Amino acid sequence: MTTISTYDPTLFEGAAWYYARYRPQYPPVLFDLLTDKFKLNGQGRLLDLGCGAGLIAIPLHNKFREIFGLDPDADMLQEAKIQALELGANNISWIQDRAENLSQDFGKFQLVTIGRAFHWMQRELLIEHIYNLLANDGGLAIIKTYEDPWNSDHPWKKTAIAVVQSWLGEKRRTGESGQGFWKPLAVSHEEIIAKSSFNRQENFEVKYEKSWTIDSYIGYLYSTAFCLPSFFGSAENRQKFEAELKQSLLAVEPTGTFTEELPITVIAAWKN
Repeated sequence: MTTISTYDPTLFEGAAWYYARYRPQYPPVLFDLLTDKFKLNGQGRLLDLGCGAGLIAIPLHNKFREIFGLDPDADMLQEAKIQALELGANNISWIQDRAENLSQDFGKFQLVTIGRAFHWMQRELLIEHIYNLLANDGGLAIIKTYEDPWNSDHPWKKTAIAVVQSWLGEKRRTGESGQGFWKPLAVSHEEIIAKSSFNRQENFEVKYEKSWTIDSYIGYLYSTAFCLPSFFGSAENRQKFEAELKQSLLAVEPTGTFTEELPITVIAAWKN
């Protein structure tokens, strides 16, 4: 198998509030790239799959006539609705469902986006669903980010993961109420697209600077599938974890502020 076969409803259980507030926001340069490459002009329709708290759909709301954000996590969608309301993004419909359940009844879309989520989906099945949902001049943008600390060379990120491992075990947890473990994908997203009905694909990269405080990084960790708040069992344990993490990070950087340059890869594909 090159992808997960079933959806685990505990995958981001308890993460939505943190996800909406502490996951890195996509930078304007990314949306400028999407606007240019897919010729976005305020018309057409967008389908954002695995939309989470709306971090793609909401910033793009003025680039489309109509937007659908789809995610299986009800708490994520509730956060998305709150954020959209605050920003006046009233042309977005939020749908609780799995991307694999897509129906042609949705009509045709100019663009389908997937950010930080394609690896959780049944990719071979979904890629053909997406192709059939696109207008003849439509396209797909899969957005990959690299803030994940597990394979980072930054000393402060290595320190953070060491503290996480001391509390939650050496293996990277994911879903099943903390009892599952991450398995790297055997086949890349690009290979999945290359074997699909899409006849053209291209990768683009943008970079931006991200600054963290210790508190914002703790919030980020709680937004991830490997460090959900529930994994610590009690509020007391969470307080101890946070205190240990803070002490360890301050030993690396006494200012408590961490800055890094993060790349974003857009895997773009066009129907025609």
